[in-house]
Amino acid sequence: MTKLAAAIALLGLNFYVYHYFARDPVVPPRAVFADFPLELAEHWTCTPEAMQDDVIENLGVTDYLICSYNHAEEPWIAGVYIGYHETQVREEGGGSGENSIHPPAHCLPGSGWNIIQNESVPLDLPGLPQPGANVKRLLIAKGDLRQLVYYWYQSRGRVIAEDWQKILYVGYDRATRGRTDGALVRFTLPIHRKDEAPAEEAFRSLAPEVLRRLSEFVPN
Repeated sequence: MTKLAAAIALLGLNFYVYHYFARDPVVPPRAVFADFPLELAEHWTCTPEAMQDDVIENLGVTDYLICSYNHAEEPWIAGVYIGYHETQVREEGGGSGENSIHPPAHCLPGSGWNIIQNESVPLDLPGLPQPGANVKRLLIAKGDLRQLVYYWYQSRGRVIAEDWQKILYVGYDRATRGRTDGALVRFTLPIHRKDEAPAEEAFRSLAPEVLRRLSEFVPN
């Protein structure tokens, strides 16, 4: 009953904020992901990927980076997805429609991946706007395959792990700052022989190199 009341309150707050506050959206200047470096720290090299138009439309993403990174000296592979949304509110005919960032924890099961571990953990890495903020750490499985996933919402200078917090901040920032822009930042690393340590080490090596450059593409 408490969760239902909280959900109703959130919907009411969003409706009120979206219809009565900050009607003129603020879109901050930013670099485009087409200019994101494909080589990082002389060790990591990216093979960029592209999404089909219908997938882009379904996600509601304005700009994105999909890269499969390989390490020059270690047998490490890491998938990086960063999807930037210029706005998380779609205005149509004077009304409002959602254009929210899709939570990976909801989408992964639809892609055939089972979430076998889901926790919020503190992350302290160079380049993170809020060092020590909580992010999501998942272990996922599909048949014999295992992957380590780190993700968070990086929105308007915040690092956000929980979906409900993202919703609250979108409403608050639209009312007070006119901004609803933000991004999903996700790292996906294969796990071999059920040993998480190499995947964790690869993440700790690559993530700071990505994050140091990210403020140009995801404005604080």
